[in-house]
Amino acid sequence: MASNLTKFIHSLDPRTLPRVLQIQSGIYFQGSVYEMFGNECCLPTGELIKVTGFKVNKIIASICESNEDDQCSARIELPLNFPGLCKIVADKTPYLSIEEITRKVSIGPTRLGHPCFYCNEDIKLANLTIKQGEQIMFNSVEEVNGTLTVNCGVVRDNQSHSFILPFSQEGEFYECEDDHIYTLKEIVEWKIPKSRNRIVKFTNLLHTWDSSNPLPENFDGCLILAPIYEVQGVMKFRRDIVHILSDLDIEVIDVTDGYDISSFLQPLSMEDVFERTSKEFPMVAEVIEGPTGRQQPYNLLCPGKEIVIHKKYQAKRILASEIRSDSHKRHFLIPASYKGKFKRRPREFLTAYDLEIARSDKEQLHVVATKAFDSPHAELFSVSVGDQFLVQQCQTGEVIYQGRKKVIDVLACEQILSEAYKKVLLPMYMEGGFVEVIHDKRQYQLSELCKEFRLPFNVKVSVRDLSIEEDVLAAMPGLQLEEEITDSYLLISSAGDPADSWEIPVYRLNMSVQLLSKPVDETVSSPTRTIVEEISEEQYYMVRRFENQALHPPPRPPKKPTTLESKPLLTVPERSVSDALHAVKNLYVDTTKKPCSDQATAVSELQVSCQNDLVHWENEDDVTGTATLLDTSVIKGPINNMLLTYGTEKELEEKHTYEYVDENVIENIRKKFQESTVHHKTYPLKKKREETSKME
Repeated sequence: MASNLTKFIHSLDPRTLPRVLQIQSGIYFQGSVYEMFGNECCLPTGELIKVTGFKVNKIIASICESNEDDQCSARIELPLNFPGLCKIVADKTPYLSIEEITRKVSIGPTRLGHPCFYCNEDIKLANLTIKQGEQIMFNSVEEVNGTLTVNCGVVRDNQSHSFILPFSQEGEFYECEDDHIYTLKEIVEWKIPKSRNRIVKFTNLLHTWDSSNPLPENFDGCLILAPIYEVQGVMKFRRDIVHILSDLDIEVIDVTDGYDISSFLQPLSMEDVFERTSKEFPMVAEVIEGPTGRQQPYNLLCPGKEIVIHKKYQAKRILASEIRSDSHKRHFLIPASYKGKFKRRPREFLTAYDLEIARSDKEQLHVVATKAFDSPHAELFSVSVGDQFLVQQCQTGEVIYQGRKKVIDVLACEQILSEAYKKVLLPMYMEGGFVEVIHDKRQYQLSELCKEFRLPFNVKVSVRDLSIEEDVLAAMPGLQLEEEITDSYLLISSAGDPADSWEIPVYRLNMSVQLLSKPVDETVSSPTRTIVEEISEEQYYMVRRFENQALHPPPRPPKKPTTLESKPLLTVPERSVSDALHAVKNLYVDTTKKPCSDQATAVSELQVSCQNDLVHWENEDDVTGTATLLDTSVIKGPINNMLLTYGTEKELEEKHTYEYVDENVIENIRKKFQESTVHHKTYPLKKKREETSKME
């Protein structure tokens, strides 16, 4: 039975792909195919298309003043990365069976894939009765003794009870109210049922209003979301991949059972090629859809070109980010074969605990304080801006707390004075600021840095890689080498020159090929050529998330003692910052405790280092916010400067223009939103009780 393309895609199960569709009717010119903005817009009657995949391309949102569909007015287009958080309005239309829920609602292993429903009547099971209106969480779809079921759960008296419901279970199931908030992308991926619209209400718009924002200013209404899909497929007599928008005005019919799917073009993505067994390599392939980019070898992989895919393997890369104070940082994956040389750059530390983590047995850590700290205990040291320390080790120390001795963790350091050293103890919970003093002027290869120092580490390219036509890293004012990752790669070469081989990434290269039945020489004689790969912001966070799945985060710094609640930790020093800068430029930097004969040379080196690296020093609020991000290991804006240069003593207001919002920030907003909701619900009752108590 024919249906329009929109309805077909909305009801299509991705697990049943590929499917063969035949065009039945539409608005088009007979025998012609027109292309607009990379998408097919007209198709002839009787044309066959093998659908290989589909994804959401954009969202069409209808503005409505209430939660009713019939009161909608304007229609606007929203990008998937629209910067806002929204709540879901529960669907009032019931589902009539468990099987219907599983067909139309996304159920998966993550929190986003655990929808909740309630039934309007009791459900009696063998050892449990689900009461009318009780919230049921759908956790996963499983097959039990040949029967498809849903693993569910209910919570009673803070106790979770698990049970299964078969697909055949009937009843009127309604969607529960959802107090969580989501990004638009999360809703598109998880919360839009097939063949149904989704009503949402924005609770937090993360960006300021401007002319490019499609929503009206101070918008407080609801939106009905309708996804528009981009359908990817191949046609019977074309040797390329077509992209069709699902809102194209055509009717199609599914004829998969009547056609041989293997007779169509068989495009493979890089992921598909990588899933082939190692015995199938090497193989010859024709590029069907090439990647975009001018950098070699991407500019060589044009459609129609034959290539040899020699093998698949895992390779290591160093994940690096540009050091700058704003959010527009560039990110790179640097291969071990990079031939440039690096010089060290100062690191910045937010707490004494960070100093302990960065401490190394090979080299004594030398830092300068960039923030004052007033110690609440006489046994611990109070820090002023410009104080410099040699970090020793972590140990325990005794302090007097409420008249009693208490043992806490402290960081043993040596304060560098003009002609002496003084042993001091800093509390591990100390929230201050320190910047590293670099005495090492040596130039390092990338492999040497990774071997001798612990990442993350700050560097600058001092000698560019001469084997690269344009070394993008050499133009960076500074780089933070964040971590070593392992990623999947394919070794390819041109069919005409198999010896000239390149590494290409599997999961970040949008490229499709068609395998050819041609013999190929298995030998690769020349060295493999690699590139410094620049990755996008989204790819950067995906790489870090996948790399850190099996790693445990470092322990959090110890909490502050309760005595600190009544006494401020950070105080603004009375002396001007210009005095502090003058003091830093005249520091005694002999870390080997030699006499002062080498002082002039050391001071000269430090002055050069300071003059190159003194830019600004974050204010207190900014340091606190950055510390939170550092603790979650998702570094959005690492501090990369040494000290703040003030013309006067008034405070500097920092403008934040973060465009990317990571999952941890979203979770914090969610928690605050839910806490405020609970407060508003309980406050009237609490106030009434207080008034009753006063009357009594």
